[in-house]
Amino acid sequence: MSRSEELFKRACEVIPGGVNSPVRAFGSVGENPRFIASADGGYMTDADGKRYLDLVGSWGPMILGHNHPEIREAVIRACEKGLSYGAATEAEVEIAELICSTVRNIGMVRMVNSGTEAVMSAIRTARGFTGRDKIVKFMGCYHGHSDALLVQAGSGVMTAGVPDSAGVPAGCTKDTLSAVYNDLSSVETLFEQFPQEIAAVIVEPVAANMGVVPPKKGFLEGLRRLCTKYGALLIFDEVITGFRLGYEGAQGYFGVDADLVTYGKIIGAGMPVGAYGGRKEIMSMVAPAGPVYQAGTLSGNPVAMQAGLTQLRILKEHPEIYIELNAKADRFYTGLDAAASKSPQGYHVNHIASLGCLYFTKDPVVDYASAKTSDTKAFAQWFRYIFEKGYYIAPSQFEAMFLSAAHTEEELGKMAEAAGAYFGALA
Repeated sequence: MSRSEELFKRACEVIPGGVNSPVRAFGSVGENPRFIASADGGYMTDADGKRYLDLVGSWGPMILGHNHPEIREAVIRACEKGLSYGAATEAEVEIAELICSTVRNIGMVRMVNSGTEAVMSAIRTARGFTGRDKIVKFMGCYHGHSDALLVQAGSGVMTAGVPDSAGVPAGCTKDTLSAVYNDLSSVETLFEQFPQEIAAVIVEPVAANMGVVPPKKGFLEGLRRLCTKYGALLIFDEVITGFRLGYEGAQGYFGVDADLVTYGKIIGAGMPVGAYGGRKEIMSMVAPAGPVYQAGTLSGNPVAMQAGLTQLRILKEHPEIYIELNAKADRFYTGLDAAASKSPQGYHVNHIASLGCLYFTKDPVVDYASAKTSDTKAFAQWFRYIFEKGYYIAPSQFEAMFLSAAHTEEELGKMAEAAGAYFGALA
């Protein structure tokens, strides 16, 4: 029995499903999870000593690669001063100032501990600001596991085949309306039906929890127009796209302003951090400045703040990182597309910037319904092959690949070659 198998057997006795998040489960690909012992640069090493080129990157935060020396040193220095104070620190002011001074349309920001917490709090703020109750979300978009948003969600919910979740009372979702991603008419219909009741539209600007689905031209701009017309707020859930598409995230990449933005992943550089921010008049509603209550005992943790602050400063000071990473990603995903084209099966490669997904379907993937046409058994076969070759990708058809600055052209080229051999053998 391998060390990972032994650990998984033990874990199943004391942790539900043997994992602390469903996205770490390998059941949908017919495998058991590997337990990771260390990571550095573009690689992770499991408990049995096998080394993998990592295209998950802790689900997005590691845009500079694992164990970056400047971030590591910043964390060590912070730890030497104490792990947590439950009190205000200079670092949380500095990271907030950095975000507000460099990201468009962000006047104030509140630190929290996760993306789920950020989204939950942003929605409460939107409701408090507008005095309305209803929220529009999109089928297949995942915004964390808070009760009101586990309605036709993506990511782990899709993989598990569970459309919603047990334990969520019907009353929690009665004000959650579902629209079709990339279909403006479905949103307009909801506004026409509830013109004075919708507090906000929340969207992943790039849907990255049903694989990777970029917005159609005009979709985000159309959402902005509709929200302005009906007096609702537009919330960009940038837990994945924030500081990944570019320094200003999706707002800068697409040139569309949101009223509220949620962050996670990269702003913590791998530490558990989330945040939400927006225009000052909206964020001024948040306690203790305003009547919308939100709190977090460990929010703004000094160690996590130093990790995130250091990564954001590196990204700001070196804009060439995005240029080089996105160009490298374009070449890799183009190569992966060429490799998959050898297959007699249907496939599509969707990608934008450093995010990408290989779908096993003949249909273009533009929304939740088309994503669900993917052949998950064919994906599982592909996963087992590429994983055995030493490439760590998400064990789900409906997750993204995340490239990092630490990945080299040679490493990615070899993966594309391995893909070519796989798909060529199917022909």
